[in-house]
Amino acid sequence: MEEIGRKQGASSPCAACKLLRRRCSPQCVFAPYFPADEPQKFASVHKVFGASNVNKMLQELEEHQRGDAVSSMVYEANARMRDPVYGCVGAISYLQQQIEGLRRQLALAQAEVVHLKVRQAASGQATSPSDHGSPSSYNLSYSKPSFEMDMDHMAVEQARYRETMWSCT
Repeated sequence: MEEIGRKQGASSPCAACKLLRRRCSPQCVFAPYFPADEPQKFASVHKVFGASNVNKMLQELEEHQRGDAVSSMVYEANARMRDPVYGCVGAISYLQQQIEGLRRQLALAQAEVVHLKVRQAASGQATSPSDHGSPSSYNLSYSKPSFEMDMDHMAVEQARYRETMWSCT
């Protein structure tokens, strides 16, 4: 009876068993996390960590923790494929550098706002107390500062970077 039920519910082996060329059993630890339709996901994890190590890691974890562990392994494997030396640390370092650059740009923008407020107050163009501090109370022409254009560019680059880190290409 068990064999008949298995044939009816039979599907293709998981990506791990397919790559390792072995039979995928119902108790396969890889099957829930490496579906047959995502073979590159396991291939990159296998290339970086090795099937035996992934199996050991998954076996040592409680079932509710395994999905997060696999996601982390896939992310790290993809990062290692792109940057074999630094992996995720390289990605983190890159993002920290971007944060520092944005902090410097923000500090410059804030200093410029203070400078403009002081200059406006010194020229006697101060507005009534109810308007004080509102953006509409200043007669400043607006053109998109270069740091905003840089931020737009960085946002696009970050989106591309996230796509490539999570994709299995």
